[in-house]
Amino acid sequence: MSMFVAAEQAPSRWTRAWSGRRRWPLVSIAGASAAAALVLLPLVFLVVQAQQSGWSEVQRLLLRHSVAVLLWNSVRLTLACTVLCAILGVGAAWCVERTALPARRLWAVALVLPLGIPDFVVGFGWVSLEPGLHGYLAAVMIMTLSLYPLVYLPASTALGKVDAGLEETARSLGLGPWQTFRRVTLRQIWPAVLGGCLLVTLGLLAEYGAFEIVQYQTFTVAIFTEFKLGFDTVAACTLSLVLVLLSVMALAGELALGGRSASARVGAGVRRNAARVPLGRWTAVVLFALGALSALALGVPVGSLVYWVLHGGSSTLPSTSILAALAHTAAYSAAAAAIATALAVPVTALAMRHRNRLTLLIERLAYLPMALPGLVIALGLVSFSVRYAFSLYQSSLELIIAYAILFLPLAVVGVRSAMGQSSPRLEEVGRSLGHRPAVVWMRVTLPLIAPGLAAAFALVFISSATELTATLLLRPTGVNTLATQFWTYTTDFSYGAAAPYAGLMVAISAIPAYVLGRRMSTLARAGAQA
Repeated sequence: MSMFVAAEQAPSRWTRAWSGRRRWPLVSIAGASAAAALVLLPLVFLVVQAQQSGWSEVQRLLLRHSVAVLLWNSVRLTLACTVLCAILGVGAAWCVERTALPARRLWAVALVLPLGIPDFVVGFGWVSLEPGLHGYLAAVMIMTLSLYPLVYLPASTALGKVDAGLEETARSLGLGPWQTFRRVTLRQIWPAVLGGCLLVTLGLLAEYGAFEIVQYQTFTVAIFTEFKLGFDTVAACTLSLVLVLLSVMALAGELALGGRSASARVGAGVRRNAARVPLGRWTAVVLFALGALSALALGVPVGSLVYWVLHGGSSTLPSTSILAALAHTAAYSAAAAAIATALAVPVTALAMRHRNRLTLLIERLAYLPMALPGLVIALGLVSFSVRYAFSLYQSSLELIIAYAILFLPLAVVGVRSAMGQSSPRLEEVGRSLGHRPAVVWMRVTLPLIAPGLAAAFALVFISSATELTATLLLRPTGVNTLATQFWTYTTDFSYGAAAPYAGLMVAISAIPAYVLGRRMSTLARAGAQA
């Protein structure tokens, strides 16, 4: 009799265990679906708002001569800056990773530190010292100096993993140093360089503050002007769709070029480390070039801030509390970081633990904001709140949601790297001991991925604290963050009053940039020794 009872009880236990395993993925799917819906929300309502007056009106707006001028300005600036960033980034990475450069570790950090200065602060630093610095060339210079580390970082890491045996084989076949670099070395690091160039392109398409400071008209500047000054929401949303199309084209181009450029070592044996090239008489030239690059990208903006902090200056605007701006910045950024990290967990868990077409689609949607400038996301949220949730309009919650959407890809990257190091077998062992999936998650998985969650939180917090464009559109009336108060003083030419706010933003971003530079340098050395 007891055997029959056991037989009847066993299926019941397995059924409960199975249902528990099924319920837990359903909870994850619900969270990941919420993240996907949140990402798509501004884009959907951007389209809805654009076609509100009819597609004929949208067509009329797109066929204006001014749109062609904006397209030309954006494309030529993007091409010039991307090419220059690729040259500077790869050149600097090669000097640091492949030559006997004196004080290499110091240069590895110094070349990354410009990432800790927001682009609009770099523009402020240059224009406040040279007010006549305007136009296309000024925009190219400032954005190149701001964004070249996005190519330098992946290129330096990739160079540390290049197989010297392939280069030696090419040299033995009669290729010169330049031909070897172009046909062998560059092919191996090309995917990393291309990824950095994609980040540069997306950053250029999304930038507003630096272009406004140097008075260079791009789509972001025109969209902001149409919405804030012209009160023409339809025109702003229509131009935003063009900006989204350019971003998607950049993503598609990177995917196409990257797919054809992959290369891998397939021969027997281990990868050989490359010997460092002695610079000889070129040592002084390389040191001067790297020093000039660091002075222009880092020294001028920081020196300008120090100058204006020391000299001060009056302002015709009412004085505000820098502590209040700091408190608002910290509160909004922390809330957005918490939301983005919480949304990234189910997205990543589904993609890595329950991999199928649906979960992969949700994960790809989570990366979509990378191709959507902050201005586009802000306009989409404005369209939604005005039509369906007016109480959300210009509220703190709307701004926090915008931050969470905008920087969700950063959170996903941080959580994914941590979850990739957490073995699913540990979770299976926990379940085999009779624990429910939620208990296993809390007691096994969460402690293992906690450092990744902290890194994701920090990335989103820092990015939110220095975000300008979406903040200018969505901040509550009468509330200022460090970025918006800095911008208010800058537009009034009150450089002395603006400098302390910029200094705080640089301080918030500089420490992570320094840590990132040290970390990437360590990874490159580890790759060279592997």
